Amino acid sequence: EATLDLAERRRIRSAIRELQRQELGRDEEALASKRFRPEHGSHRQDDKENWPQSQHLEEEQQAALAALSQQLETITSVEELTKLLRAAGEYEERKVIRAAIRKLRAEEIKGEALFPRSGVANSGE
Repeated sequence: EATLDLAERRRIRSAIRELQRQELGRDEEALASKRFRPEHGSHRQDDKENWPQSQHLEEEQQAALAALSQQLETITSVEELTKLLRAAGEYEERKVIRAAIRKLRAEEIKGEALFPRSGVANSGE
């Protein structure tokens, strides 16, 4: 009786493995068909037509980021930069502002390292 039970379990496990193998094969075939599906020619044509426009928009964004970066150079307050960061809507703007904050904090830390504050007052004076 134990032998029949073990044999049945083996057959069930074998059948389950076979079903899993078949399912995996179907999944791989589906992925392969999606991965190597040829692109439609109209999409490539649209990309070619929109490329100058998207390049122009990217150049405008780069110019705006350069102007923002120059503006941030004049700001010396972390609080003011933090306010700008919260108000910024674009990812690239936030990235530039965060870099300015890090730079300003590094300069503050460097300044404190060069001129440490004395915690003890001169008691002899």
